[in-house]
Amino acid sequence: MEAKFISLAIETYKITLIVSLPLLLTGLIVGLLISIFQATTQINDATLTFIPKILAIIAVLILTMPWMLNMIIDYTTILFNMIPTFPF
Repeated sequence: MEAKFISLAIETYKITLIVSLPLLLTGLIVGLLISIFQATTQINDATLTFIPKILAIIAVLILTMPWMLNMIIDYTTILFNMIPTFPF
């Protein structure tokens, strides 16, 4: 029984990582590009990074939302189908 719960927790972490990865990578890449731009132009404004990051993350979120929802719906369906097999 414990092995089933552990495998379920591991699968939950995997789904969470896979679904959040596009947004995290977008924030990382845009932040890195803006940091390089700030270093080359010597513009040291802390607020310069926020708006491009937010816009890029929103764009990626809009583009990947159907895929993310399908992943979450598939996992939830599998999870609900597994509920009767758990001995409580």
